[in-house]
Amino acid sequence: MKIETRAVHAGRRIDPATGAVTPPIHVSTTFERSPDGGYPRGFSYSREGNPNRHMLEQCLADLESGKEALAFSSGLAVATAIIQGLEPGDHLVAPDDVYFALREVIGGVFGKWGLETTYVAMTNLDEVRAALRPNTRLIWVETPSNPLMKITDLAGIAAIARSETNAITVCDSTFATPILQQPLDCGIDMVTHSTTKYLSGHSDVVGGVLVTRHPNYLFERCRRSQNFGGAVPSPFDCWLTLRGVETLPYRVRAHSENALRIAECLGRHAKVEAVHYPGLPDHAGQAIASRQMSGFGGMLSFQVRGDGQAAMAVAARCRLFIRATSLGGPHSFIEHRASIEGPGTRTPANLLRLSIGLEHPDDLIADLNQALG
Repeated sequence: MKIETRAVHAGRRIDPATGAVTPPIHVSTTFERSPDGGYPRGFSYSREGNPNRHMLEQCLADLESGKEALAFSSGLAVATAIIQGLEPGDHLVAPDDVYFALREVIGGVFGKWGLETTYVAMTNLDEVRAALRPNTRLIWVETPSNPLMKITDLAGIAAIARSETNAITVCDSTFATPILQQPLDCGIDMVTHSTTKYLSGHSDVVGGVLVTRHPNYLFERCRRSQNFGGAVPSPFDCWLTLRGVETLPYRVRAHSENALRIAECLGRHAKVEAVHYPGLPDHAGQAIASRQMSGFGGMLSFQVRGDGQAAMAVAARCRLFIRATSLGGPHSFIEHRASIEGPGTRTPANLLRLSIGLEHPDDLIADLNQALG
């Protein structure tokens, strides 16, 4: 079936007790045992498994064409489980512009873990290949990247991992969603999303998911982390996310169409120094993005002419764009990323990140034009 149909039906079932089309929310923390001590309905304790979480995991595994999925309480909970699944002394390769909070997980939360990390320009396959070591166990990819929208060749990374190392490849595909990009079909081993963003789609729930293409030791360690670490989403969080997924294909297309129009207009503005959006012909990763993505997404960033204060002033003058962190909801957000990331940020001081929402693009363009002056 087409992905629009799967987004509506995958993982769901008509409630056998009432015939309800919309799944009920199962808030029970515990489930009845049979007289022989078993659990014939498949659930024993809600931390270990819950009907709403089970439906969400089945749905997201289906959308990513994966074998199995694990839902977590946040996107960072997924990243934490993956890094925790490595052994002290293991080596991992990650992008030099990786999401700033993942650097904190690796170097801060697990700073005493003894992990060895090499940050590389992931867009350069030769640099990735040169970074590999005999003890490399994980290659982390983020494409499109946050906030510079760099594009990594997923099939190229997968080929390197298969032929030159035993490392497991993981792609953070939050910006692309399963609608625009299928990392597992490119040979990547596992894909992760912050379901807080486009998958839930309404800025009202926090969550994360990990989907695997095949059984592997790291996925099983993440399963143990989910269970015994307890970083599980609530039944209501799962219900909200599953509801959001039903409209995901159509929302993502609208986000993408709006973002392309806005990127093109910003590219012509005299007070804009640079626009970072893979749908533009002059983007360095445009050819790869066209090959591995069916659209270019609702995220973009641009650099104003001037310094960080000039960028902050543009954000302050916006009337329709909301000055807020996060992305993927119906509202359009503008964010001065460097000030969010703080000391040590690699983001240019004059850069503003935009999450393009579902408002009419003419209104969004007018707001940016008046803010830029």
